[in-house]
Amino acid sequence: MKFSEKVKTMSLTQKLLLLVGGLLVILLLWRVGQAIFKEANAKNNRQPAVAVILSPVENGLIRDVGRFSGTLIPKSQFVVAPKVSGKLKKLYVNIGDKVTRGQVVALIDDEEYQQQVAQAEADLKVARANFEEARSALELAKKDLERAVTLHQKGIYSDAQFDAVQAQYESQAARFKVAEAQIANREAALETARLRLSYTRIIATWETGSDIRYVGERYADEGALLSANTPIISIVELQPITAVIYATDKEYFRIKVGQEVSITSGVFPDQVFRGRVTRVAPLLKETTRQARIEIDIDNEDNLLKPGMFVNAQIEYDRRENARIIPYSAIVTRGNAQGVFIADIENRKAYFKPIKTGIIEGEKAEVLEPADLSGYVVTLGQHLLQDGMGIILPETGFQTGVQSDGEVSASRG
Repeated sequence: MKFSEKVKTMSLTQKLLLLVGGLLVILLLWRVGQAIFKEANAKNNRQPAVAVILSPVENGLIRDVGRFSGTLIPKSQFVVAPKVSGKLKKLYVNIGDKVTRGQVVALIDDEEYQQQVAQAEADLKVARANFEEARSALELAKKDLERAVTLHQKGIYSDAQFDAVQAQYESQAARFKVAEAQIANREAALETARLRLSYTRIIATWETGSDIRYVGERYADEGALLSANTPIISIVELQPITAVIYATDKEYFRIKVGQEVSITSGVFPDQVFRGRVTRVAPLLKETTRQARIEIDIDNEDNLLKPGMFVNAQIEYDRRENARIIPYSAIVTRGNAQGVFIADIENRKAYFKPIKTGIIEGEKAEVLEPADLSGYVVTLGQHLLQDGMGIILPETGFQTGVQSDGEVSASRG
């Protein structure tokens, strides 16, 4: 019998039961389909876990340091040159020799200048002899004038005779003044000759600084004919020695006279020299937009030499117990700067906005939040979103499953 014929023969109650059963089957099938759809949709939307490397939030010292490169120059440098011309008879020092304040470093042939002194002395003797002669003549003329005054008053001398005697006296007085002036002139000439003779002994002298300096360069050799002001040697001061650096406007206003500076050189990689900012230029050059900064460095052992390349570090600020994270951990999400804090137990990472302070190389100071702790993601953080799963490295973190099924992690 066909199903339709069987339905016709069923009672009303049987028909109702059949209808309800069908509806139940349809509802069951719909529920199963919904569950399958939700599970498939969840699988499609699930984000994959990201492999990461973590670093702990630490407390320690961090410094705000400006780093510069520069060149060493002498603290002071000057050229020694003769004030008179002549042959360089003797050079007492050479490159690298020590020179003390007031030391004779060279000698110019002085025969000509000694002769000039002798000539000036002879001229002075002649002038003094002429002076004595003029003084005697003046005294004699004075006596003649006194006698003439008496005779003229008695009427023995006429006016013409008295005028002649008076004129003779005035002439001798003028001659005496000329002789007196000639002595002063000859004395000055003698002093000049002696001074020029002294210039043949070339002396290295300076007013300030240390008493010992060094010969930097030699420009002339013995036997050379020199004119006045021809350089012979240069004198340099090496203690202290000066480093010259250049700062942009960003760093310029943070540098002050008196700040301590740490100096290093590739020649002495394991040694740190101490210096201090001594001069800050009041302007920035238009071509480079940089200002010249001079630093005096203690160079007691004379290890540092002019012309060497050095690196300088100027400390602007420091924090003794700062909260520090690797600078590489910092990322930006939206308009916020922050880090991803690792939830090691649940294998997830959560974004935490932060406010940074001092940045020193690969270290960054965290000012806010003050309670930041735990581990931050330092590799893989650019692929993360808030709440994403993370895969910890096989080394460094030991993981395991407890008896209740929870995942635990400890630092290895």
